[in-house]
Amino acid sequence: FLETAAYFCMKPKMGEKEVSPHSFFSIWHEFSSDFKDFWKKENKLILQERVKEAEEVCRQKKGKSLYNIKPKHDSGIVSKNCSNT
Repeated sequence: FLETAAYFCMKPKMGEKEVSPHSFFSIWHEFSSDFKDFWKKENKLILQERVKEAEEVCRQKKGKSLYNIKPKHDSGIVSKNCSNT
């Protein structure tokens, strides 16, 4: 534990000889909570951007028709029977 505290340059509080686990982990808890909150916000923003991009791609693809629809011609048995009556 002391090596880890030294690695992160933790210094003991006034009146203490060594860094206590309570002081180390209270700071670590604050850091990890803040990091988690920022991580969630950033992921939410990235997701919103990707959804907007996907919607834009869908709009562009809907605007461009990949196939042509030809009008139906009046031919066949039904049209011939209707014209005779």
